[in-house]
Amino acid sequence: MKKCSVYDIRDGEILAKPVFTSKFQVLLSEGTVLKEKYISLLKELGIEEVYIKEEEIIEKKRPAAVRRETVGVWTEEDESVREEAKEKPHKEKVREVHQKCKKQIQNILENHIYQENKDLCELSNTTSAILDDILEEENVVEKIIEINDRSPDLYEHSVNCSILSTMLALRLKLGHDAVHAIGVGCLLHDMGLRYMQVQFANIDMENMPENQKAEYKKHTIYGYSSVEKENWLEQISKNIILSHHERLDGTGFPFHSREIPTEIRIMSICDAFDEAISGIACEQKRVYEAIESLKLFKNTKFDGKIVDEFLKIIVAYPIGSRVRINTGEVGVVIRQNKEFPEKPVLRIVEDKTGKPYFRENALNLLEKEALYIQDVLD
Repeated sequence: MKKCSVYDIRDGEILAKPVFTSKFQVLLSEGTVLKEKYISLLKELGIEEVYIKEEEIIEKKRPAAVRRETVGVWTEEDESVREEAKEKPHKEKVREVHQKCKKQIQNILENHIYQENKDLCELSNTTSAILDDILEEENVVEKIIEINDRSPDLYEHSVNCSILSTMLALRLKLGHDAVHAIGVGCLLHDMGLRYMQVQFANIDMENMPENQKAEYKKHTIYGYSSVEKENWLEQISKNIILSHHERLDGTGFPFHSREIPTEIRIMSICDAFDEAISGIACEQKRVYEAIESLKLFKNTKFDGKIVDEFLKIIVAYPIGSRVRINTGEVGVVIRQNKEFPEKPVLRIVEDKTGKPYFRENALNLLEKEALYIQDVLD
């Protein structure tokens, strides 16, 4: 066995050890005969070195039956890795755009003085950049989004609410102007928190001291009052700032309203979800816990039809998550099932006794009605 650079591999050489992705997925199994398409894939994914069996090269004209025995496992999840490699440049661009937008929001809002709004209109262009970036993707309304746990950063929260609400509004077939207005409103929705000294990181609003809870609830009014007379800002955007904490059962604030326009219903769902995973005015939750919370309040606090559409674009268990299923086995999420986020595809890495185990073929929970994810492991 020898370690070899992928650029020095010869067609027909045999892997002495399996190759894993950074997400614990077996990309190529031990014993795989390395053909050109495999070598190209390794290069695409940035894998620099592999272990090769010495003095073992398979002839290109070897009978097909033998080739099938030695070629290793090349299953459909490996194709998903190839697709991920193709999308990598776009994902990096998306990340760059989002970070740039976050920085713009931070610079503008940190220098903003109450009702001194000459720079706020720049956020309209920021929203346009986010919307254009989203619309560049093919079949954008069919896309699903992976979200990982985060810190209670208001600026990141604002960008993510804008992205989620924009995606959801597009899926619900709202017009371009309405989608843009929603995006702007989302970027500005929590600007009122800039005008108060209340600790809200990883603290449930209901557990705040009464005076701080009362002050926290005013942030929607502070934000709305600071932009109420701005002609450049659409009324939809202003209403989002004012009413994004209203709930259908009247338990929201500031007005306990039950009559809530569609744009605000969209934003309230995205805001509640992202607050939960960020730990803003609530105890921080894992992604799947935040999803369960939305399901719990579907048709009471939140519009059930919009929640259902939202859940179709959110991944409950991001790729790379380690989970335990009800048999006691531990697996790593390697692929999603669109429309069924609670039923991803796993590669089992531990049996129920904790012994390391690698299932050669992926376990698709969607095809196994009796199996389900019981817990998420750190």
